[in-house]
Formats: sequence, C-alpha cells, structure tokens
Amino acid sequence: MAVPKRKTSPSRRGMRRSHDSLTVAAFQECSNCGELKRPHNLCAACGHYNGREIVSAEG
Repeated sequence: MAVPKRKTSPSRRGMRRSHDSLTVAAFQECSNCGELKRPHNLCAACGHYNGREIVSAEG
C-alpha cells in the first residue's frame, strides 16, 4: 500500500486546492425586457433570445 513519506505542507495543500473554489455565476441584462439572465440562454421572463421571440410569454 502506498503511504506518503513526508507530511504535505499547508502551502502545497493550498496550491492543490486553488482550483476547487466556486466561481460567481455570470449574468447579463436581457436586451428586450431588462431582466437578468444567464449568457447564451433564453430569457425566462419574456422568452426572447438573440433579439427574437422564441417562446411566447402568454399568461
């Protein structure tokens, strides 16, 4: 069984974990209604994407 020969230092442990942090989600304003939406996604409020109405927002 493989066992480490030396203790991993806090610095090395931190460098290994440096990519594990969560990133903040990106948001943009919808060009039609101004609601915040994820980039490259359909607007949930008005149904527009890329300047066109994809889903009709009835009701």
